[in-house]
Amino acid sequence: FSLYVILHSSTTTGSASPVPNSYESVEGGGYSGTSLQASLRHLHPYSQPFPSLSELSSALGGLGGVSELEAETLRPVNLLQERNILPPKHAPPPEPNLSNDLRKVNCSPDTFRCTLTNIPQTQALLNKARLPLGLLLHPFRDLTQLPVITSNTIVRCRSCRTYINPFVSFLDQRRWKCNLCYRVNDVPDEFMYNPVTRSYGEPHKRPEVQNSTVEFIASSDYMLRPPQPAVYLFVLDVSHNAVESGYLNVFCQSLLDNLEKLPGDTRTRIGFVTFDSTVHFYNLQEGLSQPQMLLVSDIDDVFIPTHDNLLVNLKESKELVKDLLNALPGMFTHTRETQSALGPALQAAYKLMCPTGGRVSVFQTQLPTLGAGLLQSREDPNLRSSTKNVQHLGPATDFYKKLALDCSGQQIGVDLFLLSSQYSDLASLACVSKYSAGSVFYYPSFHHVHNTAQSQKFQKDLQRYLTRKIGFEAVMRIRCTKGLSIHTFHGNFFVRSTDLLSLANVNPDSGFAVQMSIEESLADTSLACFQAALLYTSSKGKRRIRVHTLCLPVVSQLSEVFAGADIQAITCLLANMAIDRSISSSLSDARDALVNAVVDCLTAYRANGSNIQPSGLITPAALRLFPLYVLALLKQKALRTGTSTRLDERVFSMCELKSQPLLQIMRMAHPDLYRIDNMTEQAALHLNDSVIPQPPLLQLTAEKLTREGAFLMDCGSVMFLWVGKCCNETFIRDVLGYPNYASLPSNMTEIPELQTMYSERTRAFISWLLESRTFHPAFHVIKDDTSAKTSFFQHLVEDRTESAFSYYEFLLHIQQQMSK
Repeated sequence: FSLYVILHSSTTTGSASPVPNSYESVEGGGYSGTSLQASLRHLHPYSQPFPSLSELSSALGGLGGVSELEAETLRPVNLLQERNILPPKHAPPPEPNLSNDLRKVNCSPDTFRCTLTNIPQTQALLNKARLPLGLLLHPFRDLTQLPVITSNTIVRCRSCRTYINPFVSFLDQRRWKCNLCYRVNDVPDEFMYNPVTRSYGEPHKRPEVQNSTVEFIASSDYMLRPPQPAVYLFVLDVSHNAVESGYLNVFCQSLLDNLEKLPGDTRTRIGFVTFDSTVHFYNLQEGLSQPQMLLVSDIDDVFIPTHDNLLVNLKESKELVKDLLNALPGMFTHTRETQSALGPALQAAYKLMCPTGGRVSVFQTQLPTLGAGLLQSREDPNLRSSTKNVQHLGPATDFYKKLALDCSGQQIGVDLFLLSSQYSDLASLACVSKYSAGSVFYYPSFHHVHNTAQSQKFQKDLQRYLTRKIGFEAVMRIRCTKGLSIHTFHGNFFVRSTDLLSLANVNPDSGFAVQMSIEESLADTSLACFQAALLYTSSKGKRRIRVHTLCLPVVSQLSEVFAGADIQAITCLLANMAIDRSISSSLSDARDALVNAVVDCLTAYRANGSNIQPSGLITPAALRLFPLYVLALLKQKALRTGTSTRLDERVFSMCELKSQPLLQIMRMAHPDLYRIDNMTEQAALHLNDSVIPQPPLLQLTAEKLTREGAFLMDCGSVMFLWVGKCCNETFIRDVLGYPNYASLPSNMTEIPELQTMYSERTRAFISWLLESRTFHPAFHVIKDDTSAKTSFFQHLVEDRTESAFSYYEFLLHIQQQMSK
């Protein structure tokens, strides 16, 4: 009853695809649905044996013995005795044990991470380690440096279609050997010239072979049709509920502020649909004196009232668009309409966008009550803190998934913004984004006046959302060394064929994960490589291919597999697997599987790893945070039981775990806690004239809090500043701007900009935390005596609650399970 068996639920959405596999030929899989490995077995015998790889400069530094680094990662740690295992600073991801030359050109861990930085030679060795093998990707993230290649020839392996990369080997100037399938290929003439150095005859110095992340400008061979323009359609709920929440004012103002910054070119098109019990379209034809509203009341058979001027050229109709955005918030002020025909509005959006493809942004504030896709409330508030199984984690209807697949087939991505104070069945609604490669945003209890933190977050999120980079009509394929195979994908997309992900839209904030197995022994090679290729149309109408290649050593010893474990990547992959399991089976099964993952791995280590058998719970240093991170996942909104959790909030948390990049998932699961009332310049960073204090990370337990202090907790999408009752008055005055603790209001949602050293230091630290982040968290200042403090204390994962273990109790539970 091992983890691999119980978590092996495929997340592919059925291989029957709604559109022909025409992109197959474009990105060049060319294997008509069989897996790459299976196809390779039918190729000619190799013209020469597997590479000795001496040409890659004895790739594994320190083969002669265990390196110092490895000795440290294998140091046995008794978790029951070592209580302070959290490092004071964020530990960097493990560095693969490669030669310096390879290390220098390897892919950044921010883009591409593997759960095991030492790849086991065989599936048997992987099974022995009882650790999951998979990749975490952030393929379209914002980059400060990106080599863009504009040559006419994109050099690829003739057999497996891998793009040339730093880990291929040149047999001579005219021949290169593929690092994934080992085929020998010819170097084309054009590749002999290096545009960077302007010299001839050095193919190994070209940018494609010097950088593991590159972007090619693609030729017409990589297009099925001329590149589409950027097309944006906004679908807005204008029912009484929506108007009352005030989101329309925030949305219209935000779009007005960012209209000039929408990614695109002179062809960019824009349109608006609003809905309540009927669906309304807006004619924005250039030359009209004001926008014209067209109302369609037949929601059972929704039709497009006119095919012209509902999606208009933004440049030509900009003034009318501005007029509409200024008028919209006031148009429905006195509405009595309480119904919501979301399904028909989405059907209309699909019909409007079909000819071009593009992005649909839907704003919804309640349960859809009319027409196709209507939903009933499925939540029983009395069961919110049930310790038994949680019902209704999956969709109530397949309407939204089917619509998403239709959209995906026409290159339409749908993003959902749910701003709701009542249950809205996000489990059903989210499908519209999940299968069309969209994003889901959720603002529970949104109100522009009564909930300022949510309102500020919505505003900042919108600004990022409207202006961030976007790719249209995209596909992504992940290839790996012969012998490895990918069997399950996680993220928001549609699986077009065995290994081609269809992404109608791709954005820089989405993460993906894949699970892998080892189908054939890797004994003949010392390196394994993985390559992700993302083919997309830029907002300027250019077809581009972004390629990332990761190289890792192959090992034959179990100790090396443990030594190279990347515990954060493992945690994130297990979180994805657990979410699938909770939907396909049950929440309690998913929770058991997570506990078993720790039990199995530590049992395997005990049986094979350490000769010394002290009593206690022994783990190699590389895995010392494994039980802590799994306990944190078990207490996360998505997977917890026994703590009151609204169904929509649970489902949203599940969506986040399945679609966010690794760092964001880690902050959600195991937040960062700092004491910030006594920060000094000791060990501070000095960046551009500002001093950024570096307080140490604290364990997530109330033992670390004191009434005399102020503590900042960073949970990714929300930050809490907890102020103790006896907190130093200088801090309260100089940072929060109030004379003393008693005068602090209970609903502060930002830190004022004060001209004091303490204020500058605190704001510098918080800004530094937010620097790498694209979405701003909601911010709450919490006093020690308000009801709001429960949300802060819930994140102290090392403490026990009525329904969950403390960290120490969890360790004892693991030990007990291991001795069964």
